[in-house]
Amino acid sequence: MKKIWIIGIGQFGLHAVHSLAKEYPKAHLTLVDPIESNLKRASGPNRTLALEDGVTFADQHLTSQEVKPDWIVPALPVHLAAEWCLKKQGSRLRRCKVPDSIDSLVPNAMHGADGNVYASHATFRCPETCSEPADVCSVTAEPRKRNMYEILGDIQIPDFEPLVIRSHQLGPGIGGYRPEELFALSKHLDSASGGFLLGTACRCHGVVTGLRLD
Repeated sequence: MKKIWIIGIGQFGLHAVHSLAKEYPKAHLTLVDPIESNLKRASGPNRTLALEDGVTFADQHLTSQEVKPDWIVPALPVHLAAEWCLKKQGSRLRRCKVPDSIDSLVPNAMHGADGNVYASHATFRCPETCSEPADVCSVTAEPRKRNMYEILGDIQIPDFEPLVIRSHQLGPGIGGYRPEELFALSKHLDSASGGFLLGTACRCHGVVTGLRLD
């Protein structure tokens, strides 16, 4: 693990900075946030501070021609994968409402003010240091339910194709994905049409954005 982007340096992003710097002391961290004070409290060795909006930074720097990071940790209050796709596809891709029928297909569905739908196996606040064990919940010690990224990938709603990026655990309570997953997603959209339910999910939690290509 050589290069990691942490986009958003709020509470969760700062946790990711401290944890990953300790876990991977030789890794170079690029920290992105539009608030200077957030970046200053996260400064340290082997770190580049980018005072920019996270979506704008990803749009400008995450291209196949650039030197890509090994991992991206999205820790900002928007669905980064969806926002990046909207930037890359331009006016041909637009947001659309996630059908209400999703509520019966995912656990504990919550509709956000941003139009996204959030799903979770938990009815409680998970600890920041959850190790996401494969077999049991770290809080309840009960057998783990089906992986959320599999649930979102199997959603069947007429006129909508599910597209899911899996968030892999890089450290306790820290999820990330490789840029190649975003490139593959964008390539798929280049030649697609219709409605999409774009999700990012780990084993326990996920977010879904409704998108449509006309």
